[in-house]
Amino acid sequence: MKNKQLIALVVAALVFVFVCSSSILVNTISKRFDSSLNLNSFSLSGNVLPANPHIGVVKVEGTIMDSGSASLFYSDGYNHQNTLNLIEDLKNSSSNKGILLYVNSPGGSVTASDDLYLKLKEYTEETGRPIWTYMADQACSGGYYISMASEKIYANRNSWTGSIGVIISLMNYKDLYEKIGLKGIYITSGNNKAMGAGDLDLTEEQQDIFQSLVDESYEQFVEIVADGRNMTVSEIKKIADGRIYSAKQALDNKLIDEIATYEEMKEAFSEQLGDVEIYTPETKDLFDFSSLFGHVSKLKPRSDAEMLIEFMNNNGSGVPMYYAEPGLF
Repeated sequence: MKNKQLIALVVAALVFVFVCSSSILVNTISKRFDSSLNLNSFSLSGNVLPANPHIGVVKVEGTIMDSGSASLFYSDGYNHQNTLNLIEDLKNSSSNKGILLYVNSPGGSVTASDDLYLKLKEYTEETGRPIWTYMADQACSGGYYISMASEKIYANRNSWTGSIGVIISLMNYKDLYEKIGLKGIYITSGNNKAMGAGDLDLTEEQQDIFQSLVDESYEQFVEIVADGRNMTVSEIKKIADGRIYSAKQALDNKLIDEIATYEEMKEAFSEQLGDVEIYTPETKDLFDFSSLFGHVSKLKPRSDAEMLIEFMNNNGSGVPMYYAEPGLF
């Protein structure tokens, strides 16, 4: 009898906890939606922009890649779609007066970098409002590419930038396969369909094909920089050999306009537009579980094989990248 009473008490306690938790969760969601409804606007980026005149900060931190939409419970690092949505929201806001592009990135894929650059250009062309860029630790390759949409570029005195160029990274593990007795079998429609496969050597023709892809993206990069810095293509090509520049070297080569702290840059930008507010959006997950699930995913043990596969995938994706090689993703 006592056991039945104990079980009943435990069940009652669990039901109580569940009901209370559900009530808190529903109340939290309700408040968040109510706050949006009270302002008569929904934001694509999850941010409610201020009604008073403001400069919107768009932060680009980490590798610029379109990894798809973040899940409901977890997002980590740079989110491509959220960033594009934020720029769209700022473009449509009548109280927005400009964008402060805060870049701390080694670059990213050619496609995602160009997407972001074009979105920023769309903002300036349709609104006539200015974009200023601030370079933090690094604004290399794709990070520099997107900065070309701005009319003025500031950099921290310790910032690394430049790295104007394109890279396709391939991982060849043919010798490893032979050592452990593995062999890939490829049934293709042409001699070059499987080019870049990790267990096959590249032919001279295939190397030329990859080089042509790199060259095409490189020419696009150079033209974007020449347009953004009001320089000629030939002038840019003299300094666009893929090397990284310090802030001082970048200033000497006319790749940036000023060396300053972030606070100094914000003050200068605000004063130019009439002492308007600097607004830094902070997008949060609906249930604020992102950090919890992020830690859990990192704690999951992985086998040596899983880590090796991840390393090979990350370092030999074959995707054209506007990316600085040191600390390769």
